[in-house]
Amino acid sequence: MAKSKSKKSTAVRAATVVKRTGEGKGLAKAYEKSAPRLKFSTSWQYAPSPEATDHVKLEKKYDLFIDGKFTEPSSGKYFATVNPATETKIADVAEANEQDVNKAVSAARKAYDGVWSKMPAKERAKYIFRIARLIQERARELSVIETMDGGKPLRESRTVDVPLAAAHFFYYAGWADKLDFAFPGREAHSLGVAGQIIPWNFPLLMAAWKIAPALATGNTVVLKPAETTPLTALKLAEIIQQADLPPGVVNIITGAGATGSAIVNHPDINKIAFTGSTEIGKIIQKATAGTGKKLTLELGGKSANIIFEDAAIDQAVEGVVNAIFFNQGHVCCAGSRLFVQESVAAMVIRKLQDRMESLIVGDPLDKNTDVGAINSKMQLDKINTYLQAGVKEGALMYQSTCPVPKKGYWVRPTLFTDVAQSHKIVQEEIFGPVLTVQTFRTPEEAIEKANNTQYGLAGGVWTEKGSKIFKMTNQIRAGVIWANTYNKFDPTSPFGGFKESGMGREGGVHGLAPYVKF
Repeated sequence: MAKSKSKKSTAVRAATVVKRTGEGKGLAKAYEKSAPRLKFSTSWQYAPSPEATDHVKLEKKYDLFIDGKFTEPSSGKYFATVNPATETKIADVAEANEQDVNKAVSAARKAYDGVWSKMPAKERAKYIFRIARLIQERARELSVIETMDGGKPLRESRTVDVPLAAAHFFYYAGWADKLDFAFPGREAHSLGVAGQIIPWNFPLLMAAWKIAPALATGNTVVLKPAETTPLTALKLAEIIQQADLPPGVVNIITGAGATGSAIVNHPDINKIAFTGSTEIGKIIQKATAGTGKKLTLELGGKSANIIFEDAAIDQAVEGVVNAIFFNQGHVCCAGSRLFVQESVAAMVIRKLQDRMESLIVGDPLDKNTDVGAINSKMQLDKINTYLQAGVKEGALMYQSTCPVPKKGYWVRPTLFTDVAQSHKIVQEEIFGPVLTVQTFRTPEEAIEKANNTQYGLAGGVWTEKGSKIFKMTNQIRAGVIWANTYNKFDPTSPFGGFKESGMGREGGVHGLAPYVKF
């Protein structure tokens, strides 16, 4: 892709940062010696390939989905959901207050006591299966809406988010009448009403992660999507209507923090499932302590990606790009800390820089786009604050030189070298396309550095040695560890973390346990 003036100014700024210290000069020279620099400043460019939106049906105003129908909020208040790539309003969405939460919980309790908990498991399975099929049928529409509302590239929405959402409903439909096999020797019973709060990075997929196992085990649901990305959850409500799910079995109410708090503190809810920040997770854990409510928390992460000198370097570099720049880095398990064995560090960093230059940042609806828009202005400001902190602490910042649109919320793919374990950008979750790089000499050093964090959600190991993979994965304190790949998800595999990354597991047979009692 051709370089613009903005590209040159960014490149000059990045080079200036690198030359500030003697160590930076040494690294820069090492990069130059490791491989010829690839040139992307040619006149050749991809032709625009935008996805059509005329097949998408969006309302100007969305109400709350309670007891099988859309209902106006008690307060009459609505808030706007905004396209982060264009900063334009998409629709107005109802804001639920405590009274609305009470209505939703009452509807869920009535459906649980009256129909759902008494329905034969094989009949429940049919409804769940039907929802999965309808998601597949409306996959194109859901993919476009997910991209418009959240800013992620269409390529990711249509190949990851929507297919995986359908797959979770298919998977748990199969478990609905097989709980005796899931928990051999024990008689599993549903809990009652599940309150579920999901984040803005994978709105439809997170709804599927939460709703599907709850329904399969015979519970009813009150779900709150994130206020910045409510539209695919509301489209899921339409699908639930289309599937003829009994009224009140799934209720979807929109709002911000106050709405979520009302769900967490409601006395007639038996289970809370939350995915989001560690800070909010701690508040929820305190609020539910001593209440008898079951709790699942999937929280933040600062995952380590470790490359050994015997790894397939080009494959590893591609894996690192997928680990941190997928979904703009808005991934709780993003491989945001890269550890490279010292002997190959110069080569890896240089190849990473070249690969970053080839990434296309721009219109998320364009099929060529690799990195889309940051989800919100608030998140953009947070990421920029961390970039400033990294430079201030003495780290060397490299950003790709690609042009970005003038409107919308954008951050270029960013790489920090010369970082220390104590740096803020190494210890705290940024939730953006920002990667820190450190080196190591021995496996023991890599393990020590990888575990030196309050989080424990995920990790990655790149090596050709199977014995080394087993050693590393057994000693890294994380819930999910990938070997010679990254960010591969499947509904049959459990997901969750240790330490401040949460408690409980979602997905697989393990994902049924939080929704049953014995």
